[in-house]
Amino acid sequence: MPSIARVIVDVGAGREFDYAIPAELAPRVSVGSRVTVPFGKQRVTGYVVAVCDESKVAGLKDIASVVGDKPFISDKLLELARWMADYYCAPVEAAIRAVLPGAVRRKGRGFKKRLFVSLAEASDTNSEVSGVRCQVSEGSGTEGKPKLTGKQAAVVEVLREKGGMFLHELIAELGITAAPVKALEKKGLLRIEQMSAMRDPLAKKNILRTQHLELMPEQEEALSIVREAVAGRDDRSRPRPSSSSSETPENGRIRERGRGRRTRTTGQAVPHVVLLHGVTGSGKTEVYLQAIDHVLGEGKGAIVLVPEISLTPQTVERFVARFGDTIAVLHSHLSDGERHDEWHRIRDGKARIVIGARSAVFAPVAQLGLIVVDEEHEPSYKQEDAPRYNARDVAAMRGRMENCAVVLGSATPALESWYNARTGKYRLAELPRRADDRKMPHVRVVEMRLEMAATGRVSAFSRDLLEAVRLRIDRAEQVMLFLNRRGLATSLICRQCGYVAGCDQCSVSYTYHRSDDLLRCHICGGGRKVPERCPGCKDPSFKYSGMGTQRIEAIVRKCFPHANIQRMDTDMTKRKDSYDRILGDFRVGKTDILIGTQMIAKGLHFPNVTLVGVIYADLSLHMPDFRAGERTFQLLAQVAGRAGRGEVPGEVIVQTYTPFHVAIQAARRVDYEGFCDQELEFRRELSYPPFARLMCMTFRGASEEKVSFYAATVARRVKKTVEDKVIVSDPAPAPLSKAKGQYRYQVMLRSPSARAMTGPVADVLRDIKFPKGMTCSVDVDALSLL
Repeated sequence: MPSIARVIVDVGAGREFDYAIPAELAPRVSVGSRVTVPFGKQRVTGYVVAVCDESKVAGLKDIASVVGDKPFISDKLLELARWMADYYCAPVEAAIRAVLPGAVRRKGRGFKKRLFVSLAEASDTNSEVSGVRCQVSEGSGTEGKPKLTGKQAAVVEVLREKGGMFLHELIAELGITAAPVKALEKKGLLRIEQMSAMRDPLAKKNILRTQHLELMPEQEEALSIVREAVAGRDDRSRPRPSSSSSETPENGRIRERGRGRRTRTTGQAVPHVVLLHGVTGSGKTEVYLQAIDHVLGEGKGAIVLVPEISLTPQTVERFVARFGDTIAVLHSHLSDGERHDEWHRIRDGKARIVIGARSAVFAPVAQLGLIVVDEEHEPSYKQEDAPRYNARDVAAMRGRMENCAVVLGSATPALESWYNARTGKYRLAELPRRADDRKMPHVRVVEMRLEMAATGRVSAFSRDLLEAVRLRIDRAEQVMLFLNRRGLATSLICRQCGYVAGCDQCSVSYTYHRSDDLLRCHICGGGRKVPERCPGCKDPSFKYSGMGTQRIEAIVRKCFPHANIQRMDTDMTKRKDSYDRILGDFRVGKTDILIGTQMIAKGLHFPNVTLVGVIYADLSLHMPDFRAGERTFQLLAQVAGRAGRGEVPGEVIVQTYTPFHVAIQAARRVDYEGFCDQELEFRRELSYPPFARLMCMTFRGASEEKVSFYAATVARRVKKTVEDKVIVSDPAPAPLSKAKGQYRYQVMLRSPSARAMTGPVADVLRDIKFPKGMTCSVDVDALSLL
């Protein structure tokens, strides 16, 4: 039996340490075990990453203890953590922390113990219990059998029916105190013991079960492709159902829709990854459900990733309705106790399907057969702290390591995923029509410059949008209004001297929030009271400029005083149950108009929504980021897809000051491929993704002079060590030049290979000692350049 364990500890700075395995602990120590080890003068927690017979280090210390009876990390997840650390330039202990939820890692976390009540098991006691039904009386009972009060008899009857209950649940159900239960325990009829009480986030949900829906031909074809991926086959040669509006792989080639030319696939195919490109409302979720049912039938498990917590309630309900209590949920709005218990349910095999946000990609599902990444284009799949992984890409790598299928689903896939499908690296399945042949919504673009010229003023709502909302309210239909900016006003400006109230810690202006009457910074979270006078010229008159969801709500309430209106943004969803409550009210028709940020833009299905209004479509269009056009198109296409999902056709009104921009026009025509063709040519010309890998190095510090100096030093050294194909930009202030009191400079690298950048950058950073308070973060495959 191996006598040496190689351990990674939280404070190991990327290093592994050898420890001797005591004989009494040897049966419990294996790869992935969580152990306590001496480290200097303290004891720390670590994870065993290897076991061996020999060590080059003499005088090894012993492992102090082993936590739990089973390994916390499987071999495959440990391999995935090592890959993440290497690829994303992060310490391996940081990757292991990402793999294990904090609720599982934190000391002192465990199962909640509660009193459990059950009928006594002894045969003589059982015979007494069996006669209890006729012994409820005020007088004497049958000789030798216990006399019970009415409450005691009710307790016994409930326990006979249910087999056992936690004491607090029993008391609540019968409306009694604990006294009758304890009296029954003294009589020997009941047993009360400590047991683990699983904290179930779905305990209060009562969801009706559903059956599989009949699939359209395109859905059948997509499901067949996914099943082939699950089986590990790449059968592209068989005939496909013809469709005049779809792009179909044929003998290793891809036919471009309506363009009359063929593009031969290149590169190594990855048959386990399927890009499911389906228009909004095309039934992608039903394909997921039936694919997972197929996987379960083969004795395997599945993971479903969703980008936003706001999508989780509806998604969870659909999956629970189909698969029952085999579902586990993992997302940040669970309590630590719920996350702890759900994770252990998954590891113990009691839950075979996991639904959650990006960290759910690491769920310890045994015999993993399928990973679904819904809305795969969403930037929220990107982790902001080290390791800065993208859950979509990690899912593809985990699928490769565990030989399981991966489905990337979206109506507007990321250009990287679309390019991989076009070049044959991924398989492509398309759903070009809405389910039941429902029509796509009619999209109208309103140019707000003409509206301003006609009305003589700047307005949040065009006349067309107000009239359309009024018409839907009269018809008892529902409306969604989208503005991706919260708060009441985006800035506070002095009319006399032009002073703008800005955050001292960040290079942004304050946003005014009416709910607490404060100016707030959306970067650092700081706030202050609204000044009575201008700090510059002491003039008392201020002007609130710009608009957010709070202002839109105020305007809508004035225009439609009899309508039921609700707002959904991060200010309104701080409480744990806020998502369920707001979306639940909208689903059952209690809310007529739902105003929201990107929380309402994707993944939600409300058949009675017939109108979607986009208040300011230009908001993300002119950001200093090469992905601005792509994100604007995706957001518009996704929010437009919320309309017309029922029997009544939908309409979308997009208000904009730049109506002829390619992203807005492509969204109006629902022309994803047309947009991609133009955007890909732009990316190819400038060597941006998907034609190159992108790395962003961000330097932060309190002194702008030092930040600029070290950014220039690192850039100069990196340029000397990288290959000619690597493009290294000169250091420059980040678009958000100051955040949370720290100045920010960036150095960008682009190369056909990520490895050509990560190695040299890691070597240079390893040799540079930054001054105290200054940091450098490395973001491989960066999505945000702000």
